[in-house]
Amino acid sequence: MLVAVTLFGVALLLATACFAALAGARPWASAAVYGICALMSAIGLVCAGFGIGAPPSVISLPLGLPTIGMHFRIDALAAVFLAVVDLGGLVASLFAIGYGRRERDPQKVLPFYPAFLAGMNLVVIADDAFAFLLSWEFMSLMSWALVVSHGRIHENLRAGLVYILMASLGTLLLLPAFALLAGSAGQFAFSAMRAHGPNSTVALAVLSLALIGAGSKAGIFPLHAWLPLAHPAAPSHVSALMSGIMTKVAVYVFIRIAFDLVGPVDWRFGMAVIAVGGITALLGVLYALMQHDLKRLLAYHTVENIGIIFVGLGLALVFRADGMLAAAALAASAALFHVFNHSLFKSLLFFAAGAVQNATNTRDMDKLGGLIRVMPKTAIAFLIGAAAISALPPLNGFASEWMVFQAIFLSSNLPQWGLRLLTPSCGAVLALSAALAAACFVKAFGATFLGRPRSDEAKTAKETDKTSILAMYILVAICVFAGIAPFVFIALLAPAVNLLTAGAMQVHPLIPWQPLVPVAGSHNSYSGLVILVCLIAAIAATALFVHLFANRITRRSDIWDCGHPEDNPLTQYTAASLAQPIRRVFASVLFHARETVDMPAPGDTRAAHFCVTMRDPAWDKFYVPPAKLVGYLADRINPLQYLTIRRYLGIVFLTLVLLLMVLAIWE
Repeated sequence: MLVAVTLFGVALLLATACFAALAGARPWASAAVYGICALMSAIGLVCAGFGIGAPPSVISLPLGLPTIGMHFRIDALAAVFLAVVDLGGLVASLFAIGYGRRERDPQKVLPFYPAFLAGMNLVVIADDAFAFLLSWEFMSLMSWALVVSHGRIHENLRAGLVYILMASLGTLLLLPAFALLAGSAGQFAFSAMRAHGPNSTVALAVLSLALIGAGSKAGIFPLHAWLPLAHPAAPSHVSALMSGIMTKVAVYVFIRIAFDLVGPVDWRFGMAVIAVGGITALLGVLYALMQHDLKRLLAYHTVENIGIIFVGLGLALVFRADGMLAAAALAASAALFHVFNHSLFKSLLFFAAGAVQNATNTRDMDKLGGLIRVMPKTAIAFLIGAAAISALPPLNGFASEWMVFQAIFLSSNLPQWGLRLLTPSCGAVLALSAALAAACFVKAFGATFLGRPRSDEAKTAKETDKTSILAMYILVAICVFAGIAPFVFIALLAPAVNLLTAGAMQVHPLIPWQPLVPVAGSHNSYSGLVILVCLIAAIAATALFVHLFANRITRRSDIWDCGHPEDNPLTQYTAASLAQPIRRVFASVLFHARETVDMPAPGDTRAAHFCVTMRDPAWDKFYVPPAKLVGYLADRINPLQYLTIRRYLGIVFLTLVLLLMVLAIWE
């Protein structure tokens, strides 16, 4: 029943896409399309809520491949990710009702937006390889269309090209992964794959393909290159869906294959996943620190948080392989909880960035500043989202990252020395990443909302519409609630965690409001409510102390001007100057950052110039060489298009003979 209702909602979303294509740029089309999308997402969210604790709901449709059809299923794991997709779709659609009124070319966005939501839902509930790959490609194509919707900007077209190439790479790798799982019998249904698990060699090949194929969509290093290009290029509500939701759909694909379809996984693969996650988290936040574009900074932070999620998943794999089921459940709970949390605060931050971009027509933080005076509601929402993504208590980002660290602390019980060394090192990397994330968002919030306006656009900006503010504060409320009451969400995740690890996270309530105690009463515990009460009490006590004992004598003096007597916004710290110390420590080695100063001689009235150049090692080592190779081969093969018909027939004949020889040898 649940999967049938979900499929009906998907059908209505596809019908809405057709309706939007016919409606074009009519004034009422935007609100109507986004309103329908919000309603369908709400229905999907209800279905997901009922599906979390219910038995699996299965349906087969006589479509797709002959004699096989298409299978769809909602189990506990699918229900969790369906909730993530539809909650994100609901608030994004609500935000877009107001944001969409200012869209320059709504006819290029509206037809693809509901189809994108439908594609993500279909990927999550697909229960056979054909249905999954079809839905996966459909989701990729619809999101690509949204990325290039503002095609008049050349950078957006380049972002679309890189994105579609990486999406094609992911599909190209997932296709043989499912082929290996299907085996020689051609069992494409996931139920058959579960029943006939592959041997260890095939399993390793499948897991490697899944990690690269799904990881390319999720944004693990070094497959993240498309993400900071594509996410800023799309409209802001689409950026929120791509960064906060679509990357989690890719995480779901990896979890479905690694934890469900393959069967038992060797601990060495889990060790590789932990290493990839740690490297991704650290480099993601370092990339973000170097950015001056607000949306690109947020996109790189998605890379960081994907790394945190994969660290949790890798820990769950190694704990499960060693029979430590309670520890595996803790790590899996932490990963799934962070999936949910990141979808919340990343969507919130992209909404706020979209509001800033609409109000100022720029994403360059060096041209912003002072927006807290004219956009106070957006500023407060961004500040709470920044605190959440920086893992500051009592917000939700801290709760899930704290759980990841609790799982890391249990690694001392693992029998493998390699894991005993790697896992604490990864914990240190995550701690460094959290500190750098806080520094990054001090820069982002300070350069964007504090100080004085650095441009006329920032000076004349106005607060965004009420509908967009409502969407942002819905996410603010959930971020706060998930931080002070994480046990509510951990309980909802328990059926999915049990499905993945055959274990359950230990919960030991010590006091009535249930602090989170993931290991045992003698270990660490966390109570967001206690921290919140203490923070409120400390602020109230400080305010009362100042009110009672402050000197009431009024003294007037000039404000501290940082040594610059001119009232000039150019004398303020910029995003680049705030990041300069960290750039000199890390980027000079990792990104080959170089600073060039052109200082005029005394008496020369020309302006001085300061230039920073950096190189992306991922581009230089993983993308530029294949691109050069493709260009070289294309030049060599180009003469083939000028052959005669006889030579073409000769090539076809020789190819046929070669294939027959390969087939004969194979048999």
